[in-house]
Amino acid sequence: MKISREVKAAVLVLSGLLLMYFLINYLSGENLFSSDDTYYTEFDYNALTKASPVTVKGNGVGKIKDIVYDFNTGKTRVSFTVDDQLKFSKQSKVRLYKTGLMGGNALAIVVSNDGEAAKPGDFLTSEVEVDLVSSLSTSFSGVSDNLDSTLSSADSLLINLNGLVLDESDNGIKNAIAELNATMKSFQSVAYSINSLVSKNDDKLASVLTNFDSITKDLSVITSNLKTVEFSEIVAKLDNTLASVNSVMSSVNNGEGSLGKLLKEDSLYNNLEAASKEMEELIRDIKLHPARYRRILSKKEIPYTPPQEEDQNN
Repeated sequence: MKISREVKAAVLVLSGLLLMYFLINYLSGENLFSSDDTYYTEFDYNALTKASPVTVKGNGVGKIKDIVYDFNTGKTRVSFTVDDQLKFSKQSKVRLYKTGLMGGNALAIVVSNDGEAAKPGDFLTSEVEVDLVSSLSTSFSGVSDNLDSTLSSADSLLINLNGLVLDESDNGIKNAIAELNATMKSFQSVAYSINSLVSKNDDKLASVLTNFDSITKDLSVITSNLKTVEFSEIVAKLDNTLASVNSVMSSVNNGEGSLGKLLKEDSLYNNLEAASKEMEELIRDIKLHPARYRRILSKKEIPYTPPQEEDQNN
């Protein structure tokens, strides 16, 4: 059977188109001979392109299929394909991260095997990795600003120091160094004087230190003795003594006992007052009639007669 030129040309063109299609998909990272599963996620903003890879621990396992803006939620919905040989659960997360210093972005599947296994068409939770390069750039920019300020301050300080060194007036640094040298010489002279004084009074200082050591030992002995004193027993005895004194004072206050009756009852006071009056009358009678009391010492019994003169005078 003879094939016409037109058919041969058509077959050749179709073969070229199919070869070009396979070549384009191969260059874009899509393997047409493998079955991929499609999954979905979403982000607050879009930082991806369809050429962004889908990786697991840095290894390519898929590609971005479609990026669509959801007008209802205001988020970017991303669909991506993953090789069906990769198994993971619905607890796995899709992380947006930067691939390098040139600013490329990619999706990384943080695989988790906990829970129910993920199926094609499932929606996975997304997260955004903190950009290490941007953080370092921000940090270094702050350090750069601080370093620039520090260098400016150091430059001003060096300029001021240079002017101070070149100052040949009376207030210059040379005069200050000379005064400092004189001060050091004065300190050296004082040090020599102190050294001489110590050497001359070496025996006295040794005696003082010996006495101080003896006093320290005595204080140590006193402290050890105080440690052995049982203060608890002394306090207990003192407490008992105070309780006894309190009991005695309470009894006296209640009029119990001789001392209590003496303080509380008026009879003893009245008796003492009467006896005092009688003693006063006796002394006055002795002064007025001393002869009467001399007869008391005699053997004759002399009757007592009341003093009439005193009664008349009164």
